[in-house]
Amino acid sequence: MYRVGISPTWTIQRDGAAAPLGARVVELLVGVDEQGSLAAACTAQGVSYRHAWQLLREGEALFGQPLVRMTRGKGSLLTPLGERLVWAQRRVQARLAPVLDSLASEVGSELEKLLATGSQRLRIHASHGFAVQALAEGLAQAGVAHELRYCGGAEALAALAAGQCDLAGFHVPLGRFEPTVLAHYRPWLTQRSLRLVALATRRQGLMVAPGNPLHIDGVVDLARPDVRFINRQPGSGTRVLLELLLAEAGIAPSQVRGHEQAEFTHAAVAAFVASGMADVGLGVEVPARRFRLEFLPLEQERYFLLADERTLASEPLQPLLALLGSEPFRAEVDRLPGYRARDTGRVFTLDEAFAATVPPPAGRPRRRGIA
Repeated sequence: MYRVGISPTWTIQRDGAAAPLGARVVELLVGVDEQGSLAAACTAQGVSYRHAWQLLREGEALFGQPLVRMTRGKGSLLTPLGERLVWAQRRVQARLAPVLDSLASEVGSELEKLLATGSQRLRIHASHGFAVQALAEGLAQAGVAHELRYCGGAEALAALAAGQCDLAGFHVPLGRFEPTVLAHYRPWLTQRSLRLVALATRRQGLMVAPGNPLHIDGVVDLARPDVRFINRQPGSGTRVLLELLLAEAGIAPSQVRGHEQAEFTHAAVAAFVASGMADVGLGVEVPARRFRLEFLPLEQERYFLLADERTLASEPLQPLLALLGSEPFRAEVDRLPGYRARDTGRVFTLDEAFAATVPPPAGRPRRRGIA
């Protein structure tokens, strides 16, 4: 099995400078921010202390001002410029990492086809989420060949119906919005041979700046003229949820300042808010915590993987089901802020999973669903 990795690299160069600021300097600044000291960052990244200072001097020579300040008894502190460079790196990663992961998976699949390695890859199309990311990492560690493409939930379901993937990942809110979202997905949920594999539950909510300076308390505040919003792309499940929340609050999308501006991942939304370019965004809790934002929970969702029952019974799917049912994987999901490994790995029929909203076939009694 071939594993391809693609990472974004960026440099900064000023007219007349001898050399551009390399990615290693930015990585070092990220390490200082995460570890709290230059020495700890050097240890974590395998860089000598002397070489680290040389990198920092090169960066400071380019900008003409310091990137890090050493403080007695407090380790190392980033200067405002150093903090901005770290923010830029995280925003690049947040926006591009899922896209590049999908592309790397696709390139790996094409390489194996060309080299005729004989390994059959699981094809997974899924709405972006951190439990899905954990699943992909677990499959890679187990040596399971797979191809993961991030896309909107409806797009993933359409790909499954067209035979373009083996599993489609999508999420459905619990409670009052479930029937409407299922109606949105209904065109791809008509076959009784389809089965749902529970992945996790997760919380969606509003991400706001630390201290919530604008006192944003809920969806109604999105219509305020002083509040700037950052949206998700059309077709994403989070975008669908937002439209339902706005309609429930009696707010037209045109009343939301920034409704037309979109990012493609939860992490990119969090980075946008953390940068100060928006005041609030809707997303899951994990990136809010990572970008040190406040998180205001709104809705609970269930995330499923959809497949045909014959596909689930096939040999290539058994390692994935075994991974989902393992205690280490469930513990990994539970460690994600806002996520819970509820029924992870359990297989449902459509009417078992959505007992209150999916009508049973004619002449057949409804099967009992989960609570």
